[in-house]
Amino acid sequence: MDVLDAKSTTPMEGGPSFSLWNRLFRVGWGVTWGLLASWTPPFMHPWRRFLLRSFGAKVAGTAGIYGSARIWYPPNLEIGEHAYIGPRVNVYCMAKITFGAYSLASQGAHICAGSHDVDDFNFQLRAKPIEIGAQAWVAAEAFVGPGVTIGEGAVLGARACAFRDLEAWVVYSGNPAQPLRERKYHPRTPTKPC
Repeated sequence: MDVLDAKSTTPMEGGPSFSLWNRLFRVGWGVTWGLLASWTPPFMHPWRRFLLRSFGAKVAGTAGIYGSARIWYPPNLEIGEHAYIGPRVNVYCMAKITFGAYSLASQGAHICAGSHDVDDFNFQLRAKPIEIGAQAWVAAEAFVGPGVTIGEGAVLGARACAFRDLEAWVVYSGNPAQPLRERKYHPRTPTKPC
């Protein structure tokens, strides 16, 4: 998905950052999710997986997505086996966002793949992919910024903010996120060095 050039579209004056087709697609997606998924009970993960796939997301058959989650643009979403997107998680996928196997984004987390260039006169939007590694956990109300890779097994604590990559198997907290300690081995990943 291409971001439009702010010089010609002037978003600071109300102009668009994305093509008309993209905006219409997102309206259709938003209406579909709002009518058919947002109100559904937790156990209806298969139905929500079907809807996401119908709009271009790559979703593993064992992944879980709660109805109150907000997915901005499904074609930019990939969710691995047993990965979960919890209640009220905002997946702002202006660029690709990948959730590895057994990863988790807890309630109210915000995964944001785009931001504006504050040094650009036209306030150009920049979109950068995010990767959340296998068995990583983005805890409640944490924020992950554009271009960040959260390493395998890493933990971003509640309300913490990640603006840089997080190392594998390390627990982080704070704003900006700082390492607290190494995370202990988890039995689902036999490759974890200890």
